[in-house]
Parts: sequence; C-alpha cells; structure tokens
Amino acid sequence: MGSSSSSYAPKTVYLDVDGKVQRVSPSLNVPSFTLCRNSAILLVDTEGKEDMFQNVLSQVAEQFSRAFRINELKTEVTNRLAMLEKRVELEGLKVVEIEKCKNDLKKLRDEMTSRGGARVNCNCKYNFTDDGKKLSPRRDVPSYPKYTLSQETIEALKKPTFDVWHWEHNEMLSCLEYMYHDLGLVKEFNMNPITLKRWLVRFNQLCTNDDQMMYGMIHLCNLQEKLTMTDMCILMTAAVCHDLDHPGYNNTYQINARTELAVRYNDISPLENHHCAVAFQILAMPECNIFANIEPESFKQVRQAIITLILATDMARHGEILDSFRQKVDNFDFTNEEHVKCLKMVLIKCCDISNEVRPTEVAEPWVDCLLEEYFMQSDREKSEGLPVAPFMDRDKVTKPTAQIGFIKFVLIPMFETVMKVSEL
Repeated sequence: MGSSSSSYAPKTVYLDVDGKVQRVSPSLNVPSFTLCRNSAILLVDTEGKEDMFQNVLSQVAEQFSRAFRINELKTEVTNRLAMLEKRVELEGLKVVEIEKCKNDLKKLRDEMTSRGGARVNCNCKYNFTDDGKKLSPRRDVPSYPKYTLSQETIEALKKPTFDVWHWEHNEMLSCLEYMYHDLGLVKEFNMNPITLKRWLVRFNQLCTNDDQMMYGMIHLCNLQEKLTMTDMCILMTAAVCHDLDHPGYNNTYQINARTELAVRYNDISPLENHHCAVAFQILAMPECNIFANIEPESFKQVRQAIITLILATDMARHGEILDSFRQKVDNFDFTNEEHVKCLKMVLIKCCDISNEVRPTEVAEPWVDCLLEEYFMQSDREKSEGLPVAPFMDRDKVTKPTAQIGFIKFVLIPMFETVMKVSEL
C-alpha cells in the first residue's frame, strides 16, 4: 500500500445482515448488534482499502465464533448439572427407603420380642415360633478352608487319646469332614461334598470329644465289619447332633423352671427333643441336606433312628437302657435288629460320657468346663428358689468327689458291658 496507508482515515463500513443494513466501525471491538449463527453477512459499502475491511470482518467473525462456543459450553455444563442433580435426588430417595426398611425391621423385631417376653426362655441359639418352625439362627455361618490331614493325625483320630485342645476350630471341622469320607458315608449316601461342608459349618461347633470318640469306637471295635453303612451313618450323625444348641442348663432345671422347652416337650427329655428338632431344621435346608439323594423311605428310617439315639442320651433313662443291653449282650446277634438298635443307643451314651476314659491332660479341661456349667446352674437355681442337686452345688462338691462316683457307678459298668460285644 506504500506510504499512503499511514495517512488513511478510517471510514464507516455498512454490512447487509439478513436484509438489514448495520453500521460497523473498523475497530477490534465486537459489534453492538446480535447475530444468529447462520446469518448472511454482505459488505455494502466497499469504500476504502479492501484488505483492511477483510481484516475487520475476520476479527468480527472470530469474536462471534468464540461467543457461540461459550454458549455451547454453558449449555453442556447446564445439562450435566441437571443430570447430576437428578442422580443426587434419586440416591437421596434410596437412602430414605433404606432407612425406612431398617426402621420397619426394628419395629418387627421389637414386636416379636414383646410377644415372647412373657415366657421363661432358655439361652438357645435357635428360636422357634409358635408353630414350631425355626425362626433364625443367632450366628452367621462361617466358612473354613480344606486341610490335608497327615497320616499321624489320621491315626490319632481313631484313638481315645486324641487331644482336641491342640487343634483350631477350622482344623477340627476338617477332621470331622474327613471321618465321613473315610467311613465311606459320602459315597454310600451320594452326599454332595460341598453340602456336607455347609452342613458341618452350619452347626458351627468344634469336632468334640463325642464325635471323635464315636469314630474311634467304630474303628477300635471293628464295627465296620459288623454294622451296615446305614448304622454307621446313624451313629456318626447322631454323635454330631446330640448336644446341638445346648443352653447350658440341664433337664431338671428346664422342668423345675417351666421353661419354654419344658412346656413345648411336656417335660419329656426337653433338651434331647430340642437337639433333634434343631438338627432336622438344619437338615431341612436344601443347602445343608446331606441326605438329599436318598429315597424318602430310607430317609424316614434314618431320621427315626437318629432321633432314637439322641433321646437315649437323657441320663434319666440310663438305667433302663443299660439293663436292656445287659439282657442281650450274652447272646448278642448282629443280625437282630433290636440287638443292634440297643447297641447303638449304648454306643452314643458311651460317647456322651466318654471324657473320663481319656488321658488326664485331655479330660481335665473338660471337667473344669462341666463343673463351671454345673455351678452356674446351681447359682441360678438358688436365686430362683428352685431345688439344687448336691453334685452341682459349688459349696458342697469338689472336682475329685464329682468324678469318683460318676466313674465308679456310671462310666466303668457301661464300658465293661460294651467290651463284651467288641470281643464277639
């Protein structure tokens, strides 16, 4: 443009915008009028330098472009904000619903508690409704890993010297699981191994002396060669279940205190009936039914036999059962159903009271636990004005006196009688 460009005086530019003439000053400022995005812009007054006008138009177009981008961004942000507000509102409603459900459940629990509050209840983990159906367990079901037992442990499990105190809870559940496999019960009754594990875990108990003693007696007395697989399954399962959900107070207390269990079972072996009921409530759960794959008639026989054995552990029937067995032992016949039934009753009784046949270091901790249970009951009986058994009174009994009479008059005579059958 030469030197004449410096003396050029800016002039007014006129634009035709969609048929309307607009005045634009040739500066860097954005025009004062508004334009739509697709507006048609035509130069009306071409007076002046062409490249200057083109420069002005480019800057105006750039300003418009920036303005439109800001508007788009603002719209996008507004939409996203609206979506977030809606999500917050929905989540807030969910929280309100959850809190409402929690409050409803709390009211339901309180109502159930108030309805059952008039009864004298035992400290059982399982509660029952009036129709006899299990309400719910108090404890969650844990899981345990699979342990590989050493040959030394396997051999120790077959002997009365086995020390349960040396083993962790999960290890003992694995031992009990192994016993079912070793005796061939899993294969014979087509038990699902996973179901067996769930069943054992559901009880949430240690492999106690009773369970292990039954397994040991089956081996030591060669009962695998003399009894059927069904008989061994009944013995093992009854041993596992026979003290299930024990509240810590014996039948005498239940009856004298007129507890819910005593009322439910008409003072007839209330604890043993309760053990049976809880055991079969658990077996009724599909995920815990180890007998799911046997015929209904076979299950009916197994169920009745397990109930018979668990009820036999009521010490009030001790004399009756032992006398019946003594009448059969001299001419015992393993093919006689009544003989075998009586033997199984005595075997589970032996396991139930077998602690004293073990080494002192194994037996004594159990004696301490048992005495403490007795003392707690006698203390409660005194506070409630109920009769107190002398062998449970902490003011009258000592550990030696508690064991001597029991070993001499109960334990030894029964084990001596069973020994005669093992020699056949």
